[in-house]
Amino acid sequence: MRLILTIAVISFCVFSLSAQDIIQSSQNSRQGKFYFYWGWNGAHYTKSNIHFEGENHKFTLDNVVAKHRPTTFSVDKYFNPINITIPQYSFRIGYFIKDNVNISFGFDHMKYVVQQNQKVKISGHIENTETQYDGVYADDDIVIAEDFLQLEHTDGLNYLNIELREMSELYVRSNISINLVKGAGVGLMFPKTDATLINNPRHDKFHVAGYGVAGMAGINLAIRKNFFIQTELKAGFINLPWVRTTSSKSDKASQNFFFYQYNIVFGTTINVRNKG
Repeated sequence: MRLILTIAVISFCVFSLSAQDIIQSSQNSRQGKFYFYWGWNGAHYTKSNIHFEGENHKFTLDNVVAKHRPTTFSVDKYFNPINITIPQYSFRIGYFIKDNVNISFGFDHMKYVVQQNQKVKISGHIENTETQYDGVYADDDIVIAEDFLQLEHTDGLNYLNIELREMSELYVRSNISINLVKGAGVGLMFPKTDATLINNPRHDKFHVAGYGVAGMAGINLAIRKNFFIQTELKAGFINLPWVRTTSSKSDKASQNFFFYQYNIVFGTTINVRNKG
């Protein structure tokens, strides 16, 4: 994550395009250029059935509610290079293979928090935990209390993805252009899951837990061809069949859900072509 942060900070310091590059039309000058952006996101998730399996338990919780955890705004947390990975953020680096088409790698750092004290249905069995939760369940009610389950992907629900995007101009005047951006991609989910299950010690490790697919659309405001502000809406599906819940590799959870994400990002476009 620190490497990603370093790349992002450096990219925003690069604004040394020549005057010739600035006055070129955007459609004729994009091919062969790189872009970088950094910004922040919010996310919402559908309810999820979460299946838990291990040596002394095998049960499913139905229609579990989870929410994101946005960081309260402050200049220090959102703009201090030491702290800017604390909020939910999105980073992307891309390359225009055509004037209006680019391929990119992105990192969406979302946060997913199962809500405490909600009542859900449980089916399955729990045994040998020496707690009140031992028993056999068949579509029974249970409250997700702290001594039963705490489950968060808060550092975070990390979506490492590759996308193919298309950009088309909506409005051009002088050194300002407004562009429509749309695309789709696929990637791996690499969460750091913070989990406490019944009487097991807290487990909090990065791991590959599954995959995601998503589509996006956005509006890009480009200023002098080398700086842009972009708003995005992204929607997709996440499947997590390998969520770690305890220090034992035999204990795991699985779930899948749909999500939508809204981003605001700031970026720069850099010409690396040899002008001869």
